[in-house]
Amino acid sequence: MIDETIALSARALKKWVRNPAAVLPGLFTSIFYLVLFGNSFNPTNLFTAGLSGTLPASVIAQIKQSILQNAFGGAPTYITYLTAGVICLILVFNMAFGGIDLVLDRQLGYLNTLLTSPIPRAAIYFSGVVQNLVKVMALALLTFLIALVIPDGLVLPSGFGPLNFIGIFAAFALLGFGLSCVFTALALSVRSIDSLVAIVNFLTLPLIFMSNALFPSTSFPDWLKAIASVNPISTTNEAARLLIVNGTLSSSQLSSFAGDMLYLIFVAAALTVLGYLAARRALKAE
Repeated sequence: MIDETIALSARALKKWVRNPAAVLPGLFTSIFYLVLFGNSFNPTNLFTAGLSGTLPASVIAQIKQSILQNAFGGAPTYITYLTAGVICLILVFNMAFGGIDLVLDRQLGYLNTLLTSPIPRAAIYFSGVVQNLVKVMALALLTFLIALVIPDGLVLPSGFGPLNFIGIFAAFALLGFGLSCVFTALALSVRSIDSLVAIVNFLTLPLIFMSNALFPSTSFPDWLKAIASVNPISTTNEAARLLIVNGTLSSSQLSSFAGDMLYLIFVAAALTVLGYLAARRALKAE
């Protein structure tokens, strides 16, 4: 099954790389969200907008730093806080719409050809999971690099090292794998692109806005805090931000990071099982 999964994944990734129209929108989306939310919706600018001219610039700078320290976990800039959330947003949207290729394969008859070939049906499913995961992790890396070079962008702490980088992207990979399992199963279950788009539009926005992707959950009402606390997107953001903001973790921070990663492993495993069962049922119906 492994050879078939690799071969089918490679076919899809070659199509993706050779089609700039499929790659560039993800890159531009990263820039758009980082620049738009990082500047237009920067809370420190919103809170200090009316103070310009009434207080010295040094005092305004101290107020901004206080806001970042108290509300945004000590991040030196809002984009530093925002980067993990934007990467999660990129993961969710690209995972959700990545299944369009699978729906097209069904409509063009390619999926039926695979189903009549001596290929394990599990390979069809997991090839969709793998190809989507590789795509979004490439976009996640590009987003991280873009955040580093834009003005007033991502500022890494002095203690940041390779292990921090690995830990950050391990959290993103766990979230991406779980989401890929669910959305791949969904793409194999529907019969038209219109149905897929309608469903993912209904699912993706609540997933993002019921998390701490853009703003801290401390500002949420109690009912929304409860949802955000179990949302794996929030957990991924918390794990990534611990490493992005602090670099070297204290013992309590390391414990929090380990707890977040264990939760993400559990969620990814659960979504893998649910996605596989749903996909196997969908493929049996062919």
